[in-house]
Amino acid sequence: MVHPFLPSGKPDFTRVVPCRCVKKELDDERLARLKRYSNLGTLAQFSFQNLEPQGRSGNPKNQAQFQQVCETIKAFAADPKGWLVFVGPSGSGKTHLAAALANERISHGFPAFYIATPDLLDHLRATFSPNSEIPYDEFFDQVRNAPLLILDDFGLQASTAWAREKLDQLLTYRYNSKLPTVIVPIVALEHLDDRLQTRLTDPELSKVCVIEEKQPVSFNYTWGPEFELQKSMTFDSFDWRRVNLSSEQRENLESAYQVAFEFAKSPEGWVVFMGETGCGKTHLAAAIVNYRYQASKPALFVVVPEFLDHLRSTFSPESKISFDQLFEKVKTAPLLVLDDFGEQTTTQWVREKLYQVINYRYNSRLPMVITTRYTIAEINENIESSISSRLIDPKLSTPFNITVPDYRGDNASQKRTYRRERRGR
Repeated sequence: MVHPFLPSGKPDFTRVVPCRCVKKELDDERLARLKRYSNLGTLAQFSFQNLEPQGRSGNPKNQAQFQQVCETIKAFAADPKGWLVFVGPSGSGKTHLAAALANERISHGFPAFYIATPDLLDHLRATFSPNSEIPYDEFFDQVRNAPLLILDDFGLQASTAWAREKLDQLLTYRYNSKLPTVIVPIVALEHLDDRLQTRLTDPELSKVCVIEEKQPVSFNYTWGPEFELQKSMTFDSFDWRRVNLSSEQRENLESAYQVAFEFAKSPEGWVVFMGETGCGKTHLAAAIVNYRYQASKPALFVVVPEFLDHLRSTFSPESKISFDQLFEKVKTAPLLVLDDFGEQTTTQWVREKLYQVINYRYNSRLPMVITTRYTIAEINENIESSISSRLIDPKLSTPFNITVPDYRGDNASQKRTYRRERRGR
């Protein structure tokens, strides 16, 4: 600490101020505190400086729109007032922009708190534990009164009454208090309930920033060349009267056939076929798709591990289809079959992509068929609850356990070899 100088040039011994080195230490300490408070973690590296200046779209119209949105967000970062809502397809840069906004505020010495909505709800639940380091009321109050709150992945929250109540309390408080808030929905605004839509689109408080227009994509739903075997899997070719089965097993397989056939005629909700490899669940799932194709109705059959491989390959410059196009096709297919669910590797990226697909279809109530080797107990044990709770939700899903053993004979052997080869690619 030092004494400042008076206008006369003499030291003012009545006051002390930090010297340059101490001031720098204090500034560095404050910045470190702000970064810890921000909850950004690895997102602390995102800034306006390392942002793609024209966004990630190759469309000139989208590039111009992205630049305009960036200017709006930078102006908000300089003086946060009201709410900002970022709208755009997956991969358009919404999270980068949200993190850049927070980091810009922090770099100027102002606090900003970032959190993904599912994480927020998880933290709130955890505060009820006796071992929690922070009481529920204290944490909720911290989020509710944050000088600048950034809610990412909004719309991914569990659709429970408790979750809806907590988010409604949070947003109602900030809405009435007009506290600066940034919301990044992961679903289209029209898929949110009316009360949320009203808040997020209120022109007196909120500004919706469309980062990139969602391009309508027309898809032809047909079997790809890699599905020659599935093209022959029809209801007519499904043999539930196998001679090597007991009467109980034959009855189980006939019931599975009836469930699949009725679903094919009028797809509503979800059907989860469970059973060991070769029991017939893939045949029934493919038969549903073939039935829909024969009726000139759209349906999409994907093998989960291969779908994820295709998603990764879309990042290659040589890819003929963009990530958004493929992801959108699977998310929004009028009828989707997810074959071999549970055979995928379990990385954070994989879990995120599968969650986004399943949650979107869950909220939109889009028909789906899932095949898996897992039992219900194994689904609960091996699949994270955010996904498993949707797969076996009795309000939407019909789980069916096929108890027959693997196919016997040459045809079965060829089938198993084919499936092993597909998984090994």
